Amino acid sequence: MRTWEEYKQHVKAISPESKKDMEEIENIASIVGAMIEQRNAMGISQRELAAMCGMPQSSVARIESFKTIPNLDTLLRLMQSLGLKLTVSPKVNP
Repeated sequence: MRTWEEYKQHVKAISPESKKDMEEIENIASIVGAMIEQRNAMGISQRELAAMCGMPQSSVARIESFKTIPNLDTLLRLMQSLGLKLTVSPKVNP
């Protein structure tokens, strides 16, 4: 395996549970990545975002570094402060 994509495909092929776990990781990474991108585009620091949400800067740092997964309430507070909207849609199976 030479690339991250090859590794992800390998893990997904191991078992249905591994595939589900990897897809969950990819979804979380996508959401957090969008939050980081928006925060940077707005020109605000983690500390400023944390203050807007009434939480410690260390919590924002842990979320952005994937050391913790935010609960839904925290995720929605962060996204609202960033002007983002969480959308739920049906899963499309290839």
